[in-house]
Amino acid sequence: MTGSNGPEDHVDVRGECLMRMNRLVPMMPVKSMPASVEFYLKLGFSVEQRNDGWGWAMLRFDECRLMVDQSINQHPGGLRQSVLYLYPENIAEYHQQARRNGLDVPDLDDTFYGMTEFRIDDPDGNRLWIGQSRTDA
Repeated sequence: MTGSNGPEDHVDVRGECLMRMNRLVPMMPVKSMPASVEFYLKLGFSVEQRNDGWGWAMLRFDECRLMVDQSINQHPGGLRQSVLYLYPENIAEYHQQARRNGLDVPDLDDTFYGMTEFRIDDPDGNRLWIGQSRTDA
């Protein structure tokens, strides 16, 4: 696949055309939707939709969306296994914003693979890698 979003990107194994995918929104199981919403608000997300009766919320940061849902948390005591990589426009500014909002975030790190990033866990152990390519900085 070339990543061109041309017709060759939307065919099945038999060469038949497939329907296009419009977007992908991760849904993460959480122990407490209100606690998760509070955490993600500190990262700059806003609440697009919320249903306290379901324990579910749709969060938004510009065009990015994330759902948190305590009703799908099959193992409430277990550590989460998911990782999300967030790409802010300006990593240094975003890093400082997270600290100003009261999050305990580590210092920025320049990685061997060309990113400047920091990593944190949300209240449920979901790992967040937040970075920007050094060529974009």
